[in-house]
Amino acid sequence: MSEPQAGAMELGRLSLDDLRDAWRVLDGEERLEGFRMLGVLDAEEFFTQLATNDQRALLDTFSATERRHWVRMLAPDDAADLLQELDEQRRAEYLALFDEPVRREVAALLAYAEDDAGGLMSPRFARVRPDQTVDEAILYLRRQAFDRLELIYYGYVLDREQRLLGVVSFRDLFRARGSASVRDVMKTDVITVPEEMDQETVGRVFAEHDLVALPVLDGAGRMKGIVTVDDIVDVVQEEATEDIQKIGGTAALDAPYLEVGLLGMVKKRLGWLTILFFAQMLTVVVMKHFQVRIETVSLLSLFIPLIISSGGNSGSQASTLVIRAMSLGEVQLSDWKRVFFHELAAGLCLGLVLGLIGFARVIGLWPGDAAEYALFSWQLGVTILFSVIGVVLWGTLIGSMLPLVLRRLGLDPASASAPLVATLCDVTGILIYFLTATFWLAHVFEQAATP
Repeated sequence: MSEPQAGAMELGRLSLDDLRDAWRVLDGEERLEGFRMLGVLDAEEFFTQLATNDQRALLDTFSATERRHWVRMLAPDDAADLLQELDEQRRAEYLALFDEPVRREVAALLAYAEDDAGGLMSPRFARVRPDQTVDEAILYLRRQAFDRLELIYYGYVLDREQRLLGVVSFRDLFRARGSASVRDVMKTDVITVPEEMDQETVGRVFAEHDLVALPVLDGAGRMKGIVTVDDIVDVVQEEATEDIQKIGGTAALDAPYLEVGLLGMVKKRLGWLTILFFAQMLTVVVMKHFQVRIETVSLLSLFIPLIISSGGNSGSQASTLVIRAMSLGEVQLSDWKRVFFHELAAGLCLGLVLGLIGFARVIGLWPGDAAEYALFSWQLGVTILFSVIGVVLWGTLIGSMLPLVLRRLGLDPASASAPLVATLCDVTGILIYFLTATFWLAHVFEQAATP
């Protein structure tokens, strides 16, 4: 039996949970076959929970009638996410599949940038008026519940101009007297976000206040929608993935790793590799400048990997810690002095520990090499000690300050990738190493130069 046939037979026995587990390893034809074998309710649940890329791929395999049915299953914000990834022509084709009210909602969301609060929000939220009684508000909310609201735990109190006045929970409504007005029950201390706020900042607001939903307001204070915590979970994962990819020295991928083609993968990675390759050429220039020193004391070349890796590793550590702290809101631009002195102390301590280990290695605490270093082992050990302290300290400061400098310039701090920091530390580390050697081994070089 061929593999496709075997796969098809297995799909016939898949439950909803099994299809979720197997989805990642199935090809397009098997995914479609498995999806068609689900019951109506299971299929609706499965489709609405799929990632946007998978929804789009599945819709592309449907007939026009099926596509119309399934695309209408999506909430307006999810539909907008789907359409954001299409070109203008296909976006118009998909918009035509919605009825007029939903089409207006989706089109309004598409007007926002994808990574703004307005692009994340859902326009379907529960609304009440301040002059309604509690009984009237409950009945009003019950009618709205049939409109597939994004969230049914809170009602947002709006005036006639749609400005947000307060929020009332369903629990407070049910506990209040039926004749009381909504104005008397609502809470006016509401945390909101502007429609143009970046999604990463929205995520931090959720984390700081432990919220379920955030109202999104325009410049006039009118409520445009809500961002819910399930949306922000996806945002946090997306932002973290993008930062990690950039920290690794590559451009952020536009699709899951295994779905990126060879040409796309090369394009994403070649840019940084080319920049780093040219930067590493400076290492050759520095080493050529000190070639005489290397020829005079050949032992110096043995410790080059030790020196440059110490600086690169310390710089990569510092940049990763600071980038993550910035993404979590723990470090702001105004904290640069605290970060500087914090890393200055850490770099000195780390450099001293590593330098002493290197010093001990040179002066013969490891047996078998004493004769090799006999003539100038002490001077060489001190050279290694101060070189390691210098490169680790420099790498730590470069790694911690570069993300802050990039943020100050309006660039993504994650661009201060570990490979970039390591490359900068390689070049400067060799320079520090040979300048230190020139000072501590001056008499050795002078004796070699004397006829």
